[in-house]
Amino acid sequence: MSVTQISLDGVWKLTAGPQTAAAPRQPAALDAAGWLTIPATVPGNVELDLMAAGRLPELSVANNIFLLREFESWDWWYRRSFATPALAAGQRCELGFEGIDCLANIWLNGVQIGSTDNMLIAHRFDVTEHLNRAGDNELVVRIESPVLASRRHIPEPHESAFPTNYEGQSIRKAPHMYGWDIMPRLVSAGLWRSVRLEIIEPTRFRSVYFATLAIDATKAAASATVLLDWNFDTERLNVDDLTLRIRLADEHGVLHESTPAVFGTSGRSQLKLANVRPWWPRGRGEAHLYDLQLELLDPAGNLLAANHERVGIRTIVLERTDVTNPAGEGEFVFLVNGEKTFVHGTNWVPLDALHARDRQHLEAVFALMVDVNCNMVRCWGGNVYEDHAFFDLCDRHGVMVWQDFALACAIYPADEAFVATMRHEAEQVITKLRNHASLALWAGNNEIDEAYEWGGLKQDPNLDRMSREVLPQVVRRLDPLRPYLPSSPYHSAAFVKAGGDGLRQAPEQHLWGYRDQYKHEYFYQSAAHFVSEVGYHGCTDRRTLERFLDADHLWPWKDNDQWLTHATIPHPRETYRYGYRIPLMANQIRNMFGLEPDNLDDFILASQIFQAECKKFFIERMRCGKWQRTGVLWWNLRDGWPIISDAVVDYYGIKKLAYEYIRRVQQDVCVMVAPPAQGAPRLVAVNETREGQAGQVRIRDVDGGVLYDGGFSIAANGIVDLGALPLAMRPAMWLIEWTLADGTRAMNHYLAGGTPFDYPQYRKWLAALKIPTDVGPQRM
Repeated sequence: MSVTQISLDGVWKLTAGPQTAAAPRQPAALDAAGWLTIPATVPGNVELDLMAAGRLPELSVANNIFLLREFESWDWWYRRSFATPALAAGQRCELGFEGIDCLANIWLNGVQIGSTDNMLIAHRFDVTEHLNRAGDNELVVRIESPVLASRRHIPEPHESAFPTNYEGQSIRKAPHMYGWDIMPRLVSAGLWRSVRLEIIEPTRFRSVYFATLAIDATKAAASATVLLDWNFDTERLNVDDLTLRIRLADEHGVLHESTPAVFGTSGRSQLKLANVRPWWPRGRGEAHLYDLQLELLDPAGNLLAANHERVGIRTIVLERTDVTNPAGEGEFVFLVNGEKTFVHGTNWVPLDALHARDRQHLEAVFALMVDVNCNMVRCWGGNVYEDHAFFDLCDRHGVMVWQDFALACAIYPADEAFVATMRHEAEQVITKLRNHASLALWAGNNEIDEAYEWGGLKQDPNLDRMSREVLPQVVRRLDPLRPYLPSSPYHSAAFVKAGGDGLRQAPEQHLWGYRDQYKHEYFYQSAAHFVSEVGYHGCTDRRTLERFLDADHLWPWKDNDQWLTHATIPHPRETYRYGYRIPLMANQIRNMFGLEPDNLDDFILASQIFQAECKKFFIERMRCGKWQRTGVLWWNLRDGWPIISDAVVDYYGIKKLAYEYIRRVQQDVCVMVAPPAQGAPRLVAVNETREGQAGQVRIRDVDGGVLYDGGFSIAANGIVDLGALPLAMRPAMWLIEWTLADGTRAMNHYLAGGTPFDYPQYRKWLAALKIPTDVGPQRM
């Protein structure tokens, strides 16, 4: 029996004006205020409504984003009416907001029924007693300015943030909204996810928890033990005569069916299962899912309540040490179903700066992630929490999810009120997402352990209350079998005591040093077993630049305020922290090719070549070091706004050259030339599948003869060194082509020799790489 839902999405009325002392505070005073009133779309953001009404231009063009500064101090009032739903005996009605951004008061028929203070979670209110039985109902939502509200918070000395981000410290909005190096400052407001009425039955399931306790996947017919907890709510005084039916099935038939005794409204079953089809990440096997159905029946067999989940049977364990060293004496590796799994994936950043549009982008962007064969995605802590639709895709396609809590690059308040807000947020998010097979890890935050070094006080990150106390306690309570990492990167007490050298001692690292030099020794010095952020800029395609820059600002990039705006400065006066990002691309081109292009098209292509070769290098360095190195999550897949960035696909879906290079080097079976810090390069083949692989590989110099021609054989989940290759006597491109025993053909390449490379020569080499026509600049 599913919950009956009545959508309140669609057209609302939006009234708005400056939040002065004279601004209305009650719905009755709203019409007399004489404020702007326009139609609004729900789900939506107020900026989208202002653009649709002609009150704002397209915000992504030129410097228009700065027009929003005025609206950061406005009040936003949403209004609509709806008919009273029919309620049967015992039923109740809840009003649900899947996402309110952010500080809101809610009235129904003139009575305030609740308030909200968190954009990132859902909010529900029992409105049964407030419904109008004689006619329609008037729903009003007032959203106040988070920027003005933040002024009530006095940051304590232990807190810190980037200069334009202090206003987000005490407000639970997505951190990127106050300005980030990958997103504009767009503070926003709105009913950004659906609004609905839900008819609540007198008997209903409140909680279902499914987890795999153990699995043996070594045999063709796997076995497993799973845990199932349930809780239901009912108005019945006697529950002894109720029957619970558990059914676990797939397209092949019923795996398990039982009817455990009901002794109360809560219970637990441990199910021992045979002939299990495990859930595996991409490349390791099928991401198999089962339908889990719970039904609660009365003595006559009538269905009182039902709960349906799609679940996968698998275990995921993170084995890690607090410290490592250049000799590799440490660990950071994911074990799936007891087997080490090498991770190659990406970071998931906002799909849109205006989050009401997230859902329209989701499937197309996710398809890109599957196309480049990511087996893990890190949901970055500066973002919102993705909804079930995202996790359903990850479940089906075998993409493991590393989920940060939405805290990033700042030291947040530690007072009781903020702690309580964060505890409630974590409880709701964990309970919502914990049954997804793809969910592999909870991480306390993004780079806050490192932020303790940035803030001026040089504090010990192990004093951080949120990541060391509050969040792990909630994880242990509500999702006790899921791994938890306090911060990314994590600087434990043992790490701090050992000296705290992030490059040489941290098992998991974000590598952002020396971003203008190709294959800098910095990357060879890293002792990381796992790199969860690393990336390089690549200039956005001309077609996209022409969409968001005025024609007279397309070129040159120097002294160009619109290039800076899209780089992305959060305020016209804040150029120090973000102003380096455009000259960085010119430096990268100069370091690789020994020149600086004098026209836009060559600047774009040269920049994209540099980015593509560097990102390929990062992935190959990690994969060629398997198992000393165990994973890389590069930064990042796609832009969430029309900008100039590290992404390999821009906001409009145009793929940079790096996209194809990454797609080739993330194949399950891949032959690569190991990037040498010094000495001769070596030919390496890796196999991420659970079956042995064999084939033939041939390497030829694009401008010369054959360098290697031979067979190879790789054990399941293995790596093999095929020997040294000759030192390149000149800059060259080597084409690597291989054929597997099943006939699969694939290609990779290696850029041999040192910088500078000849730019016209590289352009000729591109033809040999057979790049798809939808990848890279139009004028390659």
